[in-house]
Amino acid sequence: MLSYEGTLYRPPSEADSLILQATIGCSYNRCTFCGMYRDKRFRVRPIAELRAEIQWAAQNMVGVRKVFLADGDALVAKAAFLLEVLDELRRTFPDLRRVSAYASPQSLQVRTVDEMRALREAGLSLYYLGIESGHDAVLARLEKGVDAAEMIRVARKAGEADVKLSTMVLLGAGGRALSHEHAVESARVVSAIGPRFVSTLVMTPVADTPLWDEAQRGEVDELTPVELARELRDFVAGLELEGTIFRSNHASNRLTLKGTLPKDKAALLEVLDTVIANPEHAPFVPAWLRGL
Repeated sequence: MLSYEGTLYRPPSEADSLILQATIGCSYNRCTFCGMYRDKRFRVRPIAELRAEIQWAAQNMVGVRKVFLADGDALVAKAAFLLEVLDELRRTFPDLRRVSAYASPQSLQVRTVDEMRALREAGLSLYYLGIESGHDAVLARLEKGVDAAEMIRVARKAGEADVKLSTMVLLGAGGRALSHEHAVESARVVSAIGPRFVSTLVMTPVADTPLWDEAQRGEVDELTPVELARELRDFVAGLELEGTIFRSNHASNRLTLKGTLPKDKAALLEVLDTVIANPEHAPFVPAWLRGL
């Protein structure tokens, strides 16, 4: 049977995927806002265990078409190990269309373009990358471990390997003081990377993280829905993308928006302008519906 250690996390778009915990935890695990893997020691699981779980899934799950490799940055495992896993998946599931994984900037640093290309040819065709911000001061505060220039460099390696990127930006990460600069610089970095998908989340302090401790000391701004709408408008206005799918449908968002850029850019900006001008009539998602 499938054996999961600790709490399991996956992107919303992997809801109907087979979740295979190829690695435990996150090898970096220092981002100040993230509490997902702080109770786990990072390690790569034995290939024999994964083969057994894949065979169990083949016997007990019908029509597996997508697989998500958990936990936090499975891409950091050795390429030879990942190729073994992908080969087993491909041989076992004849209808397999896609394998995906989270990719930290650190895992993108260690993977060569040739390795990523070989992994993509074996089925690993989508990475989820938390950019969070394009502003160096914000990235430093979040302890992402890279600056904006390095974020662009490593993300472009995935593009060279023809791997699709789904990227995330954290609204509110710059607080009020850096709200505009955070939005503008994030748009610049995302545009330079040119991902297939880009989504926004709202930075939310969670327990047992450095960000939570900062919030308890009153050092974290909680932007109002209107302030977040202005920041989102600045971000969308700065995006220069071709054929990128945009979403702000994560539970943390105050506004639910979607579109394809650049086709829907003007319409998205019009919605945001209307919200900012008439906040009392804005379709803000209430906290209870966001599960917060």
